[in-house]
Amino acid sequence: MSTAPNKAKPFKVGSLADLKQVKKEIAAQAEREAQAVAQRALEARRAREHRSLFQAAVGKVQRLPAHGTVSLKPAPPAPTPKQHLLDEAAALREAISDEVDVTTLLDTDERLSFRRPGVGPDVAQKLRQGKWAIQRQIDLHGLRTDEARETLGAFIREAHRQGIRCVRVVTGKGLGSPGKAPVLKDKVHRWLVQRSEVVAFVQAQPAQGGAGALVVLLQPLRPM
Repeated sequence: MSTAPNKAKPFKVGSLADLKQVKKEIAAQAEREAQAVAQRALEARRAREHRSLFQAAVGKVQRLPAHGTVSLKPAPPAPTPKQHLLDEAAALREAISDEVDVTTLLDTDERLSFRRPGVGPDVAQKLRQGKWAIQRQIDLHGLRTDEARETLGAFIREAHRQGIRCVRVVTGKGLGSPGKAPVLKDKVHRWLVQRSEVVAFVQAQPAQGGAGALVVLLQPLRPM
């Protein structure tokens, strides 16, 4: 550690002896300052030697580029809400019944068309004439009743959620059913009238499937 030189005390010169004492004090002060300077020089040299030894031990280094990114483990996949899906399927089965009498629930006509109360007859007419472009379709032909009901419900719900207005539902003509009765087609009628998203539906034109398909108009998606 460096030692600060002591300040000389004021000294009155009154004789030759006093003068000698002053000279002695001056010499002592000069010696102390010289020692302090030498001490500081020694500490600086030791510091340089220490840095040199460290650099020699470490060797040549190169600064890493600053890329601003951090390597993290990928996030685990979101868990599949199995119970939620099961609950939705159960609610769908309970909400859509196979036993609903369409003729007593809502008005239908002899041309197998349907429109909700308050919806004008021109809506069904425009559906028959192909005024609404079919944006999506689903084929239920060949599915078991439970599969067809759940598949149709999920299809209608998702199409409405995406803002789709017009879809086609293929049911088949029932020619392969026992007695060649259109069992699935009749059930689809019952299921559709129970869906709040459905505004109207009509039997498809021959080019679009005829008696084996329905053209369905969905409610417009309400803004959030």
